[in-house]
Formats: sequence, C-alpha cells, structure tokens
Amino acid sequence: MKIENNQECFVQLWRMLGRTKRVLRAHYMRFCIRRVLKLWFDGEATDEFIWQVCNLCGLAGMDELPSPKLYPRQHRELLRAIVAVRTGISYYRIDLKALDAAYSIAYPNSTPLNVNKKKRR
Repeated sequence: MKIENNQECFVQLWRMLGRTKRVLRAHYMRFCIRRVLKLWFDGEATDEFIWQVCNLCGLAGMDELPSPKLYPRQHRELLRAIVAVRTGISYYRIDLKALDAAYSIAYPNSTPLNVNKKKRR
C-alpha cells in the first residue's frame, strides 16, 4: 500500500488497524506497535523504522494497544507517526483534519475525533 498524506489513505489505515487487531487476536498475538508494523511492512519494518515510529508517537513498541474504535487517540498518533516516517515529511505537517475525518468515515457510529478544536474559556 502506498502511504500518502491524504484522507483516502487515512481511511484505509484506520480500517487496516481494526482488521489487524482482529487478525492478531485470532492468532493469540499481542496488539502492539511492533506487531502492527511487522504485519504491514514485513521486511521494511526494521528496528530503526520501529524506533522512529515509537519515538514520534510517544508509545513503547511492545505495549498493548487498546481498541482503535474505543480509544482512538493513541492510534491517531500512531498513524500520524507512520505517515511521517514513510513519506519523509515532518510529523507536524500531517493533515490532522483529514486524519480525523477519516476516523469518522472508518467508524461512522462513534464519536467524531477532533483533538485540536478550540476550547471556550
């Protein structure tokens, strides 16, 4: 799969996260960043690549991830880090509005994800 910084790619990534969780659970394997990257990128998921992704998203590689549908915040940062490392663009240049909109498309009956909204005082 070609990874890009657009909404169509983000929708596919959100859906792949859900499928990956089910596949790993079916094989009694831990749903963690290392396993996800090894499944998605096979030989390209070197220790250096995994370290870069973990460093950007602020999560440890072997820590158990919660369900993407119920707790999307960690997965949002994970997808953001994967796109940044794969495309070579800055972590802060990822289109967050497209990423949040893609979550609403992939999981239509869940609460919309909008972390960067302005708060009233």
